[in-house]
Amino acid sequence: HSLANGYELFEVSEERDEEVAAFCHIRPCAPEPLLSPEHPGHGVSLKVTVVCDSLREPLTFTCDCSSTVDLLIYQTLCYTHDELHAVDVEDFVLKLCGLEEFLQNKHTLGSHEYIQHCRKFDIDIRLQLMRRKAVRSDLARTVGARVGERPPRLPRGDASAGRCLGFGTASSQIVESLTAAILDLVGLYCSTFNADFQTATPGSREHGVVQEACLLSCPLSFTVYATHRIPITWAASYEDFYLSCSLTHGGKELCSPLHTRKAHVYKYLFHLIIWDQQICFPVQVNRLPRETLLSVTLFAVPVPPPGSSSDTNKQRRVPEALGWVTTPLFNFRQVLTCGRKLLGLWPATQDNSRARSSAPNFNQPDSVILQVGIDFPTSAFDVKFTSPLAAELSPRYEFGSLGEEDQRRLREAMQKKSLYWLTDADRKRLWEKRYYCHAAPGALPMLLASAPSWEWACLPDIYALLGQWSCMSHQDALGLLHATFPDQEVRRTAVQWIDSISDTELLDYLPQLVQALKYECYLDSPLVRFLMKRAICDLKITHYFFWLLKDGLKDSQFSIRYQYLLAALLCCCGKGLREEFDRQCLLVNTLARLAQQVRDAAPSARQVSYGEVKQFFKANGSCRLPLSPSLLVKGIDCSYFNSNAVPLKLSFQNVDPLGENIRVIFKCGDDLRQDMLTLQMIRIMNKIWVQEGLDMRMVIFRCFSTGRGRGMVEMIPNAETLRKIQVEHGVTGSFKDRPLADWLQKHNPEEDEYEKAVENFIYSCAGCCVATYVLGICDRHNDNIMLKTTGHMFHIDFGRFLGHAQMFGNIKRDRAPFVFTSDMAYVINGGDKPSSRFHDFVDLCCQAYNLIRKHTHLFLNLLGLMLSCGIPELSDLEDLKYVYDALRPQDTDADATTYFTRLIESSLGSVATKLNFFIHNLAQMKFTGSDARPTLSFAPRTHTIKTAGRIRDVFLCRHERVFNPSKGYTYVVKVQRESPSEVVFVQRTFEEFQELHNKLRLLFPSSLLPSFPSRFVIGRSRGEAVAERRKEELNGYIWHLIHAAPEVAECDLIYTFFHPLPRDEKAAGTNATWARPLGKVGGEVKLSISYKNNKLFIMVMHIRGLVGDGNDPDPYVKTYLLPDPQKTTKRKTKVARKTCNPTYNEMLVYDGVPRGDLQQRELRLSVLSEEGFWENILLGEVGIRLRDLDLAQEKMGWFALGSRGHGTL
Repeated sequence: HSLANGYELFEVSEERDEEVAAFCHIRPCAPEPLLSPEHPGHGVSLKVTVVCDSLREPLTFTCDCSSTVDLLIYQTLCYTHDELHAVDVEDFVLKLCGLEEFLQNKHTLGSHEYIQHCRKFDIDIRLQLMRRKAVRSDLARTVGARVGERPPRLPRGDASAGRCLGFGTASSQIVESLTAAILDLVGLYCSTFNADFQTATPGSREHGVVQEACLLSCPLSFTVYATHRIPITWAASYEDFYLSCSLTHGGKELCSPLHTRKAHVYKYLFHLIIWDQQICFPVQVNRLPRETLLSVTLFAVPVPPPGSSSDTNKQRRVPEALGWVTTPLFNFRQVLTCGRKLLGLWPATQDNSRARSSAPNFNQPDSVILQVGIDFPTSAFDVKFTSPLAAELSPRYEFGSLGEEDQRRLREAMQKKSLYWLTDADRKRLWEKRYYCHAAPGALPMLLASAPSWEWACLPDIYALLGQWSCMSHQDALGLLHATFPDQEVRRTAVQWIDSISDTELLDYLPQLVQALKYECYLDSPLVRFLMKRAICDLKITHYFFWLLKDGLKDSQFSIRYQYLLAALLCCCGKGLREEFDRQCLLVNTLARLAQQVRDAAPSARQVSYGEVKQFFKANGSCRLPLSPSLLVKGIDCSYFNSNAVPLKLSFQNVDPLGENIRVIFKCGDDLRQDMLTLQMIRIMNKIWVQEGLDMRMVIFRCFSTGRGRGMVEMIPNAETLRKIQVEHGVTGSFKDRPLADWLQKHNPEEDEYEKAVENFIYSCAGCCVATYVLGICDRHNDNIMLKTTGHMFHIDFGRFLGHAQMFGNIKRDRAPFVFTSDMAYVINGGDKPSSRFHDFVDLCCQAYNLIRKHTHLFLNLLGLMLSCGIPELSDLEDLKYVYDALRPQDTDADATTYFTRLIESSLGSVATKLNFFIHNLAQMKFTGSDARPTLSFAPRTHTIKTAGRIRDVFLCRHERVFNPSKGYTYVVKVQRESPSEVVFVQRTFEEFQELHNKLRLLFPSSLLPSFPSRFVIGRSRGEAVAERRKEELNGYIWHLIHAAPEVAECDLIYTFFHPLPRDEKAAGTNATWARPLGKVGGEVKLSISYKNNKLFIMVMHIRGLVGDGNDPDPYVKTYLLPDPQKTTKRKTKVARKTCNPTYNEMLVYDGVPRGDLQQRELRLSVLSEEGFWENILLGEVGIRLRDLDLAQEKMGWFALGSRGHGTL
């Protein structure tokens, strides 16, 4: 519907509400044209095409990112003008082709977001030179449009006109009293509801005396008179009604709740409950914080079912909350509320824990009305809360002057990065040591949340701390706008710190700031004024502020406040913008009707009849899309997607002939607010990475909710879902490794194109892994992950987040930490074996993860401010704690690197993800048998009688004690073949003999096999006596095995078992020496070495270029700190399987190493391949003299591996 101009709402409200009247005095400024937001540039060359009406052909320039826009304008003018003496560069601007946006003349080219976007996706940079006076000005305010200029007011009624219905001079005193009572009732009605008449001018009652609240020591009391408009269903279903009354400040109760007596419903002219009872709180008025809220909840006991009204049953019945309301004790003028009030209750079905500062419910015509009064012994004065001055002295102490234990505990508390998880001990410690925390500006929200009281007497100390605190960053200051901090001075200071934020950054946080308006006690506040001031000075902020306020109207508890703010915005923005917003709303409503028609139609009868939309453009010409004010369109083509929600697929015709059509998805029936929030978080993550010099090549697309259950999503061109890519290789394509690589190769046939696409894939895949893990994005399948032909991967459809996984019964559908499958690893590695590019991928993931962890407070602040927005999966602290746990703020960067590396391994090894993908690919179910025969896990390949030669005899010679990888015994077996003099010795463990027997049982019936020695023994199973006994038993077993039936004795399993492995040494007899074999050495190891607090930290990161002997090794790293004659300094990593390029990211720690000892120590690092029970192959080693390293700071680099020698970086 048409939004009119916002004045009508104020006309009534100003007459009855002083707070609204005081709010109506905000001066607007003229909004600026849309300017492209800035991002940091990187100082590289750009190819720019400039189009100009006076030139037949476009001009192409090669510019540096650091070149200013006005320099490019000047270069263009050199081609369009013969003389430049009379030409002013400031008279010209560069417009983005296809968008209603302009570059900022005094800024560098590379600093603009549009330029960064073109560079990321290799899009041609196309600009249009225009005169400044030719820029569209249809949205600008006109000179004559003043805020005070309003439409003529309609005559309104006056309740005082009723006085002309006089009763003559013979009127009795009873009639006069009745008239006065009726006028009081009408006055109470007018002061409560949005009536268009009044009994007297507000404020006519003036007190001559003002009493300071800080001097009033009497307890707070008020009278509960009655509850009106009780539903008939309540009267029939409940009994024993009572009210629970409490005082709260910032969500904390100031005292225990007080209850009225229990009462029943009475029926006079209507149903009501009468209490007429005084409630006296045990809190003195001078101890009430200024922002104290009175909270009242109506409870009742359900009526027992017929026949079960025994006393026992009555005791079991639990009172149910039916409704609630909150109201501030002090009004916007800081005067204590007095007199009778009517308060509309909110239904208890609406969560009141998240919105305790909402206004009374007068929106719903059938809301229950509570009649209360706050009366003092005398009403001859106003009780006013006057803010105290800050204390003159607020000391500042050095953090280092505290004891070590106090420092440690304070650090632990501040490392929590959020006030939500502070314990009582944390709060007490933080408040006691608050003067030592000035060096950590971001800790202020936790300190203020730890303040024991906000009563008047405590404020000078709090305000002194606030006044002397270092200026907080914009991100940290957001934490002071939570509901926990209702204090006006705190919020004013927070807004003051935020005031210098750029328009671009303000747009990043605008949804949270609009939600923070719910936590303001009064309509007129510094935050409201800040947002209104910035909105009327920038068209982009005006646009998004309008739509966010429109969405806020759907929140019934705060719709009145958002109505006032929306009306104020429309009053100030000018006629052009008001008409533009009307067009946008009309377009959205038209599309919503069309989408609903398509969705409701039977699948066979669906067709898109968009004549109404075409008629809209015929009548209005053009319209901007809610997605962005820079998207100006004039026509439409429409179809739909064949998915469950049946969204519309729209192609809007661009007004700019130089621009392409704008493709948009319009959804009806889906709540896009969660998608908006998720994409906002990913966009902020991307900006953090870019600002830190790490471009993760993320695809950021627009998504905007235009109302509950509907909204628009930008379509990304040249992209396909993973499902469509995988099914090109058949229904089981999700189980294959090549589909993604083949698809990218198909779209990037040239080698350099493909390498660039793989690079884009590595970066964007790493960014997606980090973002989806931190935000707990679930319901991930191959239909909501997409890939661009340029290699950029991105996710869509964020219907599940913060760990709210879809369930199959009691099983989570998303069981991997994030989606990272073997076909993605195949693209990264360039094949099915790990390569050094996988190291780069892991490093990117860990670096990106640690950069986001540094901003834990920002994401907790942003998501915390959204707890009241009504998104079901972000409604309480448990949802917020998911992000807190995912970011692990208490971990060091090294610990977090190890942690995320394990997550990558877990995700890559998850079969559940591929199975999930397969379900989405499945068109028909096919089951096929498997012909695979059992193999031995410790044998790299299969051997047969033909390839190895017939075995003549086997004999178990002896057992050997081994210590690595664990203590135990191995058995040396002499194997003699028919070929003369061919005797080999192999070593096998008892567990390997057992595996052979188990695999043989799968192939042959037990009757053909000898019995196997029992595994179970009494006492120590690894003792020498047990090993000796088993040697005899195993000897008998293998003799019978060799002399069994030919199909058993000559099978591949037996010949593989007795074939020498790399760990086995060939010898002429049983007196062979069992030395550790030396493999081919080579490769490099990446280490990070640091020293702190008498601890030496060795982070083993990656190894590359190990040399195998034809088979990929199973490498692990072992270190010693030499000299070490007792071998007490051995440290080991885990074993990586079948790779020459392993990734570990494991921290090896040497504790208790004095700094003086480092000069004499050498770190000996060996890389070995696990080749059995003890005979591991050396793949390379390096010795690092610690005296050669300056360990005052972390040393990171690659060290060459050899057979011996000392390594260098």
